[in-house]
Amino acid sequence: MTSVETTIVTTALPSILSSLHGLALQSWVFATYLLTTTLSTPIYGKLSDRIGRKPIFLFGLAVFTLGSMACGLATNIGLLIAARALQGLGAGAIMPITFTLIADIFPLEERSNMMAWNNTAWGISALIGPIIGGFIVDQLSWHWIFFINVPLGMIVFILIYFGYRDPVQQTTTLKMDYFGSSWLALFLISLLVTLQLLSDPKINYSLLIIGLVIIVISFVLFIRTEKNASDPVIPLKLFKSWTFSAQILTALLLSGIQFGFQIYFPMWLQSIYKVSATVAGLAITPGPIAWLITSFFVGALIKHLAPKFITIPIVIIQFAFYLVLVCSSVSLPIVWFYVIAGVTGAGLGIIITMNTVVAQAIVPKENVGVASSMITLGRTLGQTVMTGIFGFVFNLTLNLEHNHYPQINPKLLNSVISSKNASAVHLSSELVREINQILLTAFHNVFYLTLILFVIIIIVNMCDKLNKPIVMKNK
Repeated sequence: MTSVETTIVTTALPSILSSLHGLALQSWVFATYLLTTTLSTPIYGKLSDRIGRKPIFLFGLAVFTLGSMACGLATNIGLLIAARALQGLGAGAIMPITFTLIADIFPLEERSNMMAWNNTAWGISALIGPIIGGFIVDQLSWHWIFFINVPLGMIVFILIYFGYRDPVQQTTTLKMDYFGSSWLALFLISLLVTLQLLSDPKINYSLLIIGLVIIVISFVLFIRTEKNASDPVIPLKLFKSWTFSAQILTALLLSGIQFGFQIYFPMWLQSIYKVSATVAGLAITPGPIAWLITSFFVGALIKHLAPKFITIPIVIIQFAFYLVLVCSSVSLPIVWFYVIAGVTGAGLGIIITMNTVVAQAIVPKENVGVASSMITLGRTLGQTVMTGIFGFVFNLTLNLEHNHYPQINPKLLNSVISSKNASAVHLSSELVREINQILLTAFHNVFYLTLILFVIIIIVNMCDKLNKPIVMKNK
């Protein structure tokens, strides 16, 4: 459900933004979902240890399904963003508990293959998500991409309720880190709000300064709280190992890049190439499919190579392909989007699957669950923060660029961002050329930032002193 949700929403996003006149807030459609997922993930993990996996999973599933219904009923961009927040609260229980069960059931040497099989959900959703999403948008209405989750949620609820049996329950009482969770929530919320303020046409510098102060204070207090907490929401002691830290940072940044191409490839193709929502959505399909295939090679690779010798060459190859993207014109052949999506997915399939296995392998056995949750949290946090930053860069570019063209305003840009609605807008060829140039500049800047992230990933992994294959400590 959560994987199909991603591919369907990215396909329909241009139509949603055009219908609700929400281009300036487009990053929040994803950022809010990811924010609530990030905040709830560690809390659900601790609650599942206390009262069992099944009730927490079912609760999250019910919240996710209710949030999907609310998204479909949204009549403006504000209500949609609020409903997406509710969806994220549910997804925060579904995804980490799934990975926790894999770690609980399978020994370390089998885990990479089991995670690869789990990736088939993303491969299948990559095939059916854009097709279903594009068909619904072209033939019905974007509202139905959310309604489709309601019957799916009911079916999954029945399957889990009657078909899944909880393992033996732990009796140890876990102390929740309420203060740490609160400071983390304040830090992330203030960060995203500040990024949104930066993208406004007229920046309110007073609010901007207040936001920056809150970001710094909440982050410092979060770190201080976690150092003193008996059961911290994020155990900082694990980060004393640079190899462990490198896995978290790599997963965090690559997950942000993943959402970047999933959001902006369909938008690029619909707004500039005027292809249908179905065709635009299919542009990201090679990514998850390649992810599925390459993740099966992780087990063999980590037996012979140190993690950094796997990550660095792959990231250099990805950098080269994205360099082509940022140097492109409006006439770049569409096939390039499919190729770059495939290269991105192939690299992510190896690296992110490896990040999880390595993080579990280099910590003591009693911390395997914590390591798994940290990878999940890092990935979601990366998606949350980078979605906001990508949105800031995209919106800021549009605001700066359309000021050079008096005849182009935000309302006009909203109307042409979707190929379906753009067909009803009659524009001169010169105006179309100017609009395309504005949009192309915005897309280029988003992926220039992606190149910077690739460089950071390379530097992080070069600093890792581990030059040999990992030792299976908790085998």
